Amino acid sequence: MHETAKPDRLYRSRHGVLLGVCKGLADYLDVGVFWVRLVAVLLFLFSTLWPVVGIYLLAAVLMKPEPVLPFHDEADEEFYLSYATSRHAAVHRLNQTYQKLHRRLARLESLVTDREFDWHRRLREEGPNRA
Repeated sequence: MHETAKPDRLYRSRHGVLLGVCKGLADYLDVGVFWVRLVAVLLFLFSTLWPVVGIYLLAAVLMKPEPVLPFHDEADEEFYLSYATSRHAAVHRLNQTYQKLHRRLARLESLVTDREFDWHRRLREEGPNRA
């Protein structure tokens, strides 16, 4: 649910048209999103185009996305900010998960491709029915 109160921090809006930068800036400044978009379009048209596009994309990358749910207390906000800010920690956690899955898969592959696996399979298939 979208919170209508003025945010304390600058966030990229989840309800914006193009990456949510203008909407987030308008919410933070407590002005209409039309005026922020108008200024952005005018800057885009009357500049050499690429610097404004670069700044807009840089702002989209650097601004944290707006929280999905409003914060109930400071602990919620601190948890969100620590999780959203530490991209390095999130990448590290994903890398650890990948490494664990990779080790498990390598262990399974080594068991399945082992020569004894084939003999165990053959003995199980032919053993009891052989008589």
